[in-house]
Amino acid sequence: MTEIKPRVLLAEDDPNLGRLLQEYLEAKGFVTELAMNGKEGFDKFRKGTWDICLLDVMMPVKDGYTLAKEIREINKEIPIVFLTAKSMKEDTIEGFNAGADDYITKPFSMEELLLRIKAILRRTKGSIANADQVNFTVGDYAFDSQRQMLEHGSKSQKLTSKESDLLRLLALHKNDVLDRSLALNTIWGDDSYFNSRSMDVYIAKLRKYLKEDPTVEIMNIHGKGFRLIAR
Repeated sequence: MTEIKPRVLLAEDDPNLGRLLQEYLEAKGFVTELAMNGKEGFDKFRKGTWDICLLDVMMPVKDGYTLAKEIREINKEIPIVFLTAKSMKEDTIEGFNAGADDYITKPFSMEELLLRIKAILRRTKGSIANADQVNFTVGDYAFDSQRQMLEHGSKSQKLTSKESDLLRLLALHKNDVLDRSLALNTIWGDDSYFNSRSMDVYIAKLRKYLKEDPTVEIMNIHGKGFRLIAR
């Protein structure tokens, strides 16, 4: 059976970096097409089928923010990652307002970019496949994310919205790693230090709620995120 390779649209006006990224991603198993400006990127987007878009912010003819907004008018689901030399908080906010799923600041390592792409694709493919799923089995627990209710035997625990959203993400990634940054951006809107500490508090609450079943565990995966271990 032939493996279907993920398709990447890469819009980058620096020809050296663009070709380097294209060659690296193709070596890692991605079909990658390079556009040299925003207009060319939009033309390629309309004509092709893509799994993820990597967009440089500062491009001639049409910048990355404009391109992202135009892509979002056609496809609201496709993941978009901005590649940029800008690191100001305002630029990050503008990027997310334009529809970005992630934002990586130059210079960056190829390995970091690859990990982020893989994490986003795992999440988006999973969320598309499980978009309507509201009921989960977590060990001996029954979790209804729509009602925000966690049940164990005759005991019921009403969850807050954030507790429920976080447990749902963990349940969707059950026995796999939930990327910390992706969880923060999905639930809190950004991965700031304050929000990161807040999420740790919610993880501690969920561990307390799940302690009745000793086979269930939320593990810290150092430098990556969390893993919900459960049957």
